[in-house]
Amino acid sequence: MTAYARRKTRQISVGKVAVGGNAPISIQSMTITKTADVEGTLQQIYALAAAGCDIVRCTCNETEAAEGLAQIVPRSPVPIIADIHHQYKMALAAMEAGVHGLRLNPGNIRKPEHIKAVASEARDRKVPIRIGVNGGSLDPALYEKYGGLTAEAMVESALREIAYFEEVDFELIKISVKASNVPLMIEAYRQLSEVTNHPLHLGVTEAGPLPGGLIKATAGISTLLMEGIGDTIRYSLTADPVEEARAGRQLLESLGLRERKNVDLIACPSCGRAEIDVIDVANRAQAAFADKKIPLQIAVMGCVVNGPGEAREADLGIAAGNKRGHLFVKGRNVAVVPESEMVEALIDWATYIHEHGVDAAIARVDTALAEREATKDRNMLLKEHGDDVNHADEKIVEIRKKVAGN
Repeated sequence: MTAYARRKTRQISVGKVAVGGNAPISIQSMTITKTADVEGTLQQIYALAAAGCDIVRCTCNETEAAEGLAQIVPRSPVPIIADIHHQYKMALAAMEAGVHGLRLNPGNIRKPEHIKAVASEARDRKVPIRIGVNGGSLDPALYEKYGGLTAEAMVESALREIAYFEEVDFELIKISVKASNVPLMIEAYRQLSEVTNHPLHLGVTEAGPLPGGLIKATAGISTLLMEGIGDTIRYSLTADPVEEARAGRQLLESLGLRERKNVDLIACPSCGRAEIDVIDVANRAQAAFADKKIPLQIAVMGCVVNGPGEAREADLGIAAGNKRGHLFVKGRNVAVVPESEMVEALIDWATYIHEHGVDAAIARVDTALAEREATKDRNMLLKEHGDDVNHADEKIVEIRKKVAGN
């Protein structure tokens, strides 16, 4: 599916989800509820799973949270990872609750005996652990050694933690070296990928709110994925965690790293020929398809002059012309609908194609009639606006006059 070689890593299992090796790159997010609120947390977990999340992390920062996990884990539709910071005993409690994995921050749990105690218990229970190095909580000794936060310091932190695990023969490890600075994050993962074959969890920590956080996270994660680095990902956004899951799913589908499950909506940027408010129609279509598991590429085009041709590879599309919407399937005109019914028509046709296939959808209509109507509207639009909407020929004449005059 891709033109680059994916880095080969060891494979571990987080519950039913394989991570590393040749397993599909998985999507993670984290609940923002209090874990002791069992029903509220489960509601968010189910919402994340519906948005495409494969693994969900919940904080385990107090006894009540560990007790909540004991009730959450058996009812969760996806594997649960317990997020541990300062208290190693919370890791032991979370494993007792039945979690499928742990996340430890080596910058916060620094006593080797505590780290090894957790690793020993995880080894016996076959519970994987993510070593979560975070640029914002680096061990002060490493910060001083390297004169600040560097990729080398983050990698050394991860390798030091691995060494503690190796002392107790624990190997069910995945690693992250996250930073809020995108170039630093990229360099840290590149260096780490050269010195270990443990699976890597990618993310830009504290990426921030939309849209900037989405851009930063995508820049870092996609750069590494395109280099074949990374086995599981999380968007760390200041937003509803469901947005993180959706972003992760869309990124992997866009890169061809996961099979498409939802609509891929493409739309023209509009121009002088546009017969409709393309932004409005595209937004309404996006909202209408948001919760529909229809793995088609659907196009919304502003005119019938170039629309069908530019989106001919789309499974289904619609182009506006003369107050009508011209539907096309794989570049072939198949129907004409009133402008007000464009979005509804897309939903009907997408559902039919998903259930019966493209050939069956085309066979049920008179494509010759649809093409005649599209040609009629196309010619009318060309007559009104001309082939040269920007009047380029006239501009070229004037440009040449000015150049000759100089």
